[in-house]
Amino acid sequence: MPQSLLIQHDDHIRGSIDAAIVIVLYTDYQCPTCRAAHLAIKDLQKRLGTQLCTVLRHFPQTDRHPYAELAAECAEAAGAQGNFWAMHDALFALQASFEPAMLPALAERLGLDPDLLTEDVTRRAFRARVERSASGGTRLGVVSAPTLFINGQRYDGDIDEGAIVDALMRFVA
Repeated sequence: MPQSLLIQHDDHIRGSIDAAIVIVLYTDYQCPTCRAAHLAIKDLQKRLGTQLCTVLRHFPQTDRHPYAELAAECAEAAGAQGNFWAMHDALFALQASFEPAMLPALAERLGLDPDLLTEDVTRRAFRARVERSASGGTRLGVVSAPTLFINGQRYDGDIDEGAIVDALMRFVA
């Protein structure tokens, strides 16, 4: 397995890293296909429980999605306040209507400090982290999001729950 696929100390992880199945997902918060992958994997996480670990990495496609990088930085700013996954889920839920002006209200709704979140996003405090994530994906051959690696193997199938389930089943005991 390539070194860059190994779980890093600053990765965002849902589930146990000792799970039978580990999905490394490169995503973009404004990409509709990424939203579909997010929903499918979130549902699978519920169904498979401790058998599945999801590792989230950013791959904003700014050439197609003007707020993709900002959204990723917003998720990181929320993570610095201990609430990455809630912001992650909210960004996908609000995908079609997301715009920077909604950040303070969104932060407040999620129990975050809206002033701190706005300050972190405005000063681009997490830009380097998002760029590091994306460049790691590029080194692995990621050219678009979503891109999934299942137990170290690139998954090139359809991005729907049924297809992903079929791919995962070979790893389930």
